[in-house]
Amino acid sequence: MSTDLVDRLWYGQRRPLALLTPLAWLYRAVSGARRRKAWQARNESLPVPVVVVGNITAGGTGKSPLTARLVQRMRDGGWRPVILSRGYGGTSEQYPIEVSEGTPAGICGDEPLMLALATGCPVVVDPDRCRGAHHAIENDLGDVLICDDGLQHYRLPRDIELAVFDAGRGIGNGAMIPVGPLREPVERLSGVDFVILNGAAFPENGERLFDFAGVEHPDIHAMALKPSSLVNLNSGETLAPEALQNRPVRAIAGIGNPARFFDTLRGLGARVTEQPFPDHHHFRPEDLGFNAGDWLVMTAKDAVKCRGFAPDNTWVLTVEACLSEPFEQRFMDRLEACSSPLREHHTERTNDG
Repeated sequence: MSTDLVDRLWYGQRRPLALLTPLAWLYRAVSGARRRKAWQARNESLPVPVVVVGNITAGGTGKSPLTARLVQRMRDGGWRPVILSRGYGGTSEQYPIEVSEGTPAGICGDEPLMLALATGCPVVVDPDRCRGAHHAIENDLGDVLICDDGLQHYRLPRDIELAVFDAGRGIGNGAMIPVGPLREPVERLSGVDFVILNGAAFPENGERLFDFAGVEHPDIHAMALKPSSLVNLNSGETLAPEALQNRPVRAIAGIGNPARFFDTLRGLGARVTEQPFPDHHHFRPEDLGFNAGDWLVMTAKDAVKCRGFAPDNTWVLTVEACLSEPFEQRFMDRLEACSSPLREHHTERTNDG
């Protein structure tokens, strides 16, 4: 569905698809049963902490930039993080995959390659995130696992959960798929450790927000995506984002919420001609046609799929997630608190064996 159609059907106050409510009830029942079954079937923990970043709504919310920022914060704290990903859109015949700079996006998926290039840390792709986790542990790739978009992958043990929302879209009309955008009911937020609102205003003291979508939660925090640089996809030349001021650009975006990217470019002063594509779109050279003299500007997620055939004046706008220091400190404290019991438990199991 196009972004405009999604906004009309799911992210307004009304429910144009209300006739499909019985399907929404069925979706809720099936997803709830899957969650309970997977939760009950888990009979293991892992010897390293597992952080899960995800959302309970369909569409883009900023999970990958948040994952990249948490990776950097964990590294600064002396941890060796490994990113786990499903690799949506990848076509590998064998898993797990350890992503490298030369791994084609068509094999591993666009987001894993983007995260590998952006963070430089190990990225393991496997639709079975549990198998990917064991691969990372058995090969000593790191000492903490962070799963990008894994909130509903219930078989994966986890110690910290973060649910991310686009603050402007929120929970939309509050209904379950297909009537609304919810993958899980809003009550699911009571079980996560942190709720992150992408695009919300930061409190003056940098501390937490108090409620969201009618749910009170002890750790609701704001996040902002800040443009950090413009990088020429072919030459590697780097410019400040301000180079877009008053410049005509053709902007392409195959992400969950293209409008957010286009608005960001306009906020930087660019004169934008929009070209949205479906999320995870497989780009072809003919998709990148543009007017002579205009820059072609795309997201980092799309850029990894266009290497090798993008025209010379293709530029990538990179962004970074900005979070409050109180949140980052609370996250690091939570990580440390959950890691000590894990180490003790697995030391005891090893000694007993």
